[in-house]
Amino acid sequence: MTRSLLLLAAVSMTSLRAEDAREIVRKSVDLDQTNWRLMQNYTWTAHETERHLDGAGRAKSEESSEWETVVLSGEPHRRMLKRNGEPLKPDAQRHEQEKLDKALVKLQRETQEQRQRRIAHDEKEREKDREFLREIPDLYDFHLEGEEKIEGLDVWVITATPKPGYKAKNGDAADLLKIRAKLWIDKAAYQWVRIEAETIGTISWGLFLARLNPGAKLVFEQTRINDEIWLPRREFASGSGRLGLVKKIAMEQELIWSNYRKFQVDSKIVSTQ
Repeated sequence: MTRSLLLLAAVSMTSLRAEDAREIVRKSVDLDQTNWRLMQNYTWTAHETERHLDGAGRAKSEESSEWETVVLSGEPHRRMLKRNGEPLKPDAQRHEQEKLDKALVKLQRETQEQRQRRIAHDEKEREKDREFLREIPDLYDFHLEGEEKIEGLDVWVITATPKPGYKAKNGDAADLLKIRAKLWIDKAAYQWVRIEAETIGTISWGLFLARLNPGAKLVFEQTRINDEIWLPRREFASGSGRLGLVKKIAMEQELIWSNYRKFQVDSKIVSTQ
């Protein structure tokens, strides 16, 4: 084979690998939408920890909370279980249970028409909230780094770098252009197993409700549940920035989801305490 043919083959292989990486990511984004729709069939527990750091990166304070989420007729409802590792006091437990009971009674009193209208509206809002993710395959230049194993799963390892000069079509996608990432995607299911990301510009971050400076670290992990759905397992963010216009912050925030289980709407909702 001549040198020119070798070069042509190399260029063709590079283009194929880049296109393959983009197609892998595109499929994973589509499946993410499916997962979030199926999630309404489940109830789960979430534990959130927030640490405020000093100038040396050591925790100077820590707060945590734990709650259960149930989705009733497509509508998520939280019941707080613990604060800072301690179960709620009896009065607070009763208050949380009463809120959930009232919500269930209200939903049970809906007419069929009212229920269909509410579910359609909520579904439209959920789709709108996650629509920006569909732009991910266009936002980045992807490179297939290779293959690895994570917890026994064969995964592709893909790096994602924002495309220079790209203008986001969806306003919520604009901050993604300030993030570079590495993705581990399950080869069998095309699902996100792990994402590690770093900010390369100042972004708004909902978990912090703040503005994060460049250099913030973000981690997201998913797990397979009941051999039918992939759902969040862990989200972690650390970095410095500002809360509002003035207050400087240095924080770590971690959210862990667990105890996923199928939930029957017609079952009686009882306290877990």
